[in-house]
Amino acid sequence: MITMPKNILQFPASFFLMAGLLIFSACKTSEPTSKTSGQSSQVLSPPVEQVNEDSLQNVLLKKRKERELLSYQASATRKVDILHTELDLSFDYQKTAVIGIAKISLTPFAKSQKTVTLDAKDFELGKISGTTRGQESNLNYRYDQKQIEIYLPETLNPGDTLLLTIAYTAFPERNSGQGSEAITDTKGLYFIDPMDTIPSKPRMIWTQGETEHNSKWFPTIDKPNERFTQTIHLTVADSLVTISNGMLTKQTKLDNGMRKDTWELRISHAPYLAAIAVGDFGKVEAKHGDLPLAYYVEKGYEKGAEKVFAHTPEMIAFFEKKLGVMFPWPKYDQIVVRDFVSGAMENTTASIFMEELRLTEREAIDSEWDYIIAHELFHQWFGDYVTAESWSNLTLNEAFANYSEYLWNEYKNGKDEAKLKLITEKETYFQEALSKKVNLIRFYYEDNEDMFDSHSYSKGGVILHMLRDYVGDELFFQSLNYYLTTHALSSVEVHDLRLAFEKTTGEDLNWFFNQWFLDKGHPELEVEVDYSIPENILISVSQNQDLKEFPLYKIPFEVSWYEEGSRKSKRFVLNQAFQQFALENQAPVGQVYWDEEKNLLLEKTIKVDSAFMRKQFLESQVGVARYEALDSLVAWENFEVLQELMPKALTDEFWSIRELSLRITQSHPEWLLDSQDLEDLIFEIAEGDSRNSVRAGAIDVLGTYDPFKYQAALKRYVNDESYLIASSALMGLVALGEEGPGDDLMERFAGEDNSRIVIPMADYYLNTAKKGKGDWFERKARSLKGEGLYYFLGYYAEYFVTFPEEGRDKALAFLFDKMENSNQIFVRLGAFQGLMGFADDKDVVARIKRIAAKESMSQVKNYYDYFLQALSDEN
Repeated sequence: MITMPKNILQFPASFFLMAGLLIFSACKTSEPTSKTSGQSSQVLSPPVEQVNEDSLQNVLLKKRKERELLSYQASATRKVDILHTELDLSFDYQKTAVIGIAKISLTPFAKSQKTVTLDAKDFELGKISGTTRGQESNLNYRYDQKQIEIYLPETLNPGDTLLLTIAYTAFPERNSGQGSEAITDTKGLYFIDPMDTIPSKPRMIWTQGETEHNSKWFPTIDKPNERFTQTIHLTVADSLVTISNGMLTKQTKLDNGMRKDTWELRISHAPYLAAIAVGDFGKVEAKHGDLPLAYYVEKGYEKGAEKVFAHTPEMIAFFEKKLGVMFPWPKYDQIVVRDFVSGAMENTTASIFMEELRLTEREAIDSEWDYIIAHELFHQWFGDYVTAESWSNLTLNEAFANYSEYLWNEYKNGKDEAKLKLITEKETYFQEALSKKVNLIRFYYEDNEDMFDSHSYSKGGVILHMLRDYVGDELFFQSLNYYLTTHALSSVEVHDLRLAFEKTTGEDLNWFFNQWFLDKGHPELEVEVDYSIPENILISVSQNQDLKEFPLYKIPFEVSWYEEGSRKSKRFVLNQAFQQFALENQAPVGQVYWDEEKNLLLEKTIKVDSAFMRKQFLESQVGVARYEALDSLVAWENFEVLQELMPKALTDEFWSIRELSLRITQSHPEWLLDSQDLEDLIFEIAEGDSRNSVRAGAIDVLGTYDPFKYQAALKRYVNDESYLIASSALMGLVALGEEGPGDDLMERFAGEDNSRIVIPMADYYLNTAKKGKGDWFERKARSLKGEGLYYFLGYYAEYFVTFPEEGRDKALAFLFDKMENSNQIFVRLGAFQGLMGFADDKDVVARIKRIAAKESMSQVKNYYDYFLQALSDEN
C-alpha cells in the first residue's frame, strides 16, 4: 500500500509542541544506624499528604497498566486454518451488491472446535451447509452483521477438513466509513458509476482489502496471519474484462450476453490480498522471461501504459538479483482504476493503482511513477510472499516497500538521486514526529488504520537503510534472502527479521532493533568540531533527546574530509550521552563533514556558516551534500555567495542541483543583468539539457527575466512534445499579457486537458480578464484529477469570484461537493481553499463550517479550523 501525496498539508508551527527539557533526578539511601540498648524504636510516618499522593500515583499506575493489558493488539489467535476459498460471484449494479456463493475448506489449527467464526460485514445470508467425511448437513448460525458464528453438528478435530458452503448477498456500501490517510474508505469493494450515468467516467468494479475490508465482499477470517489458496468465478457482461489473483484458467459464455471467468491462485496468500477488478479495460502485454506481465488501463490509454510501466521487467530482474529470490508468483498484472481510495495496493499478482497513472502517450513522456510501481512490486516479496502477522508489525511490509524506491533509484538513476529521496522520507517522518512519536512496532493503537503513518513507511525505510549501511551490502542482501526463504508463504514478526540478520551476520543486533523498531523517537544530537589542532580534529557529540521518554542511542557514524580533492573518511560509534572522538587525520584539515552522505535518521545541531557551506558545495563529491549547501544558503538568504556559485551549480552533474539552481535564479532575475555568460548558460540549458524538468526550469527563468526578448524561443518551446517544457513556455507567454502572442495562439491550447497546460490557460484568462470562459472552467474542473485538480481549484474559484455571472452557484456546488465528498485529502483541501475566496458571503462560510465539522481526518480538520478561526478573528 502506498499513500498519496504527503506534502500538501503545511501547518503553522504553533500546531505542534516541542519535546520537553531533559530532567535528571537522583536519590540516596540513608546509612544504617545502631540502636542503643533499652531505647525504644520509633517508626516515623510520612506526612498524610505524601501518603495520599503515593496512593493516588499507585492507583493511577494500576489503571494505566490495566488499560494497556486491555488494549494490547495481539496477533489473531488461530483457531481454524482456511485451506482454500472458492467464490462464485455476480453483481447487482442497481443495488451495488455482490451476490455470492462461498465454499471454504478449513481445518482446526491446533485444538478441536465445535464452532467456526468467520468475518462477514453487512451481508444478507442464505443457506449455510457443511460437508465433512463426505456428509453434508445444514448448519445453524448466529450473525451480528460483522461475524458469523457457525455451529457444527459434531466436534471437528485436528486433521479433519470441513467444507462450508455459504450463500450470501454482500452490501459493501452499508456502514462504510472513512479510514486513514493511507486508505480513505472501508467498503472493500467499490462500484464506480454503477448505473453508467456519468459520460466521462467508465463503469468499474474494484476491491481494496487492506486492512480487514475484504470481509465486506466475501466471508473469511480477515486477519493477516491467515493464508489460503483461492478460486474466484466472476460472472460479468461479455464485453467486460476481469482481473484477479493468479491465472485466468477458464472463460465460459453464458446466456444473455454474460460470461463466467475463473481465476485460480494455487499458492497461499493472506485474505487482505485477494482482489478483483472488472471494467472495459485495454490490455498491454509484456514479459519478464517466462513470467507474463499485463498493464490494464482504460481503452485509449494503452500507449501511455506502455511507457508508464515500461521498467517493470527490468525492476523484477533487478529485485530478483538483489534478493536472490525469483518473483514468487505465476504472473503480475498492474491495473489503473478510477477513484481509488489510496495510492496503490499490492494485491497478490494484481496491483491496483490510482487514476493518476492513466496517462496518454505524450503525458507519459515525463512520467515519474517508477517509485510507486517499485513500491507495489517489492510488496510481492515483502508483504505477499512473507506477510506481517499483525498490523502491529506493519512496517515489515511497508518499510521494505518504501526502501525499494531507494534501491530502484540508486540502481537506475544513481546514488545522489536515491539519497535525495531518502532525505524526503526523513523530512516526512520529522514532520509527523512534531506531533506524534510512537514505536515502529507497536501493540497499542485504537484502529488498524492508525498504523498507516509516516513511522511505518518513511521512518521504517530509513531504518532499513541504516541497517544496510551498518552491516554492508553483501550481508544485508544475504540476510534478506535468508529471511524470505526461511519464512516463505508464512507470517512473521519483527524478531524473525532480527534473527535472520543475526544468523547471517553472526552479530547480536538486539541493540539496533530495540532502539529503532521497538522504541520511539530519534536522536537529537549536538555536534561540535574543534579545529585548533588541524592534524587531529576533535569531535564532541552530545545526545540531547529526553532520556525519560526516548532511548540513549548507539549510533555508528562517519566523518569525512577532503585532501587535495581526494575524499577520506573514518567511522566511529557513539554509545554515550557525551563522547569525544579524535580524528587522527595527520594531514592538516580545515573542514570535516559529519554524516556527509546523510545516512542517519537524526536531528543534528552543528555550528556552521556560509563560508562552510560555500566550501562544502565546492569540494563535496556527494550530490546531496552539495544540494544541502545550496539549500542552506537560500535559507540563510546569502544571495551574494549563491550568485557567485550559480555558474558552477547550473552545470553540476546532479540534475536536482541544476533544477534547484534554476529555481533560485528565477527568484533573482537581476543576476542575469549582471552576467551575459549566466544568461547564455541558462538559454543553453533551455535549449538542450538532458532532463526535461531542468529544461523547463531554465525556460521559467527566461520567461521571468525577459519574456519579450525570448518570445520567439517560447513560441518554439510551447510546441515541445514534453508537457513540462510546453507548460513552462506557455507560462512565459502568459506573462506577456495583452502584449503577448494574442488569443489566436493561446486558444490553440484551450482544448488540452493536461493540468500542465490547463493551469497556464486559466492564468491567462484571469490575467487578461476574459469573460465568457465559465463553461471552459467547468469542463476543466471535471476533467482534471488528483494533484492537477488541487492546483486548478484556486484558479477555478478565483474566476467565479471575479465573474460571478459566469456561474457562481454552479461553481460553489462543485467546490462544496469536492470538500465534502472527495476521497482525496488534497482535493478536499483545494476545494476548501477555493471556497475561502467566497468568504464575504456568510451563507457560504456557514456551510463551510458545517462540512468542516464533519471532517474525520484530524490534520485536515485542524487545517480547516485554523483558517476559519483566522477568518473569525478578522471579522
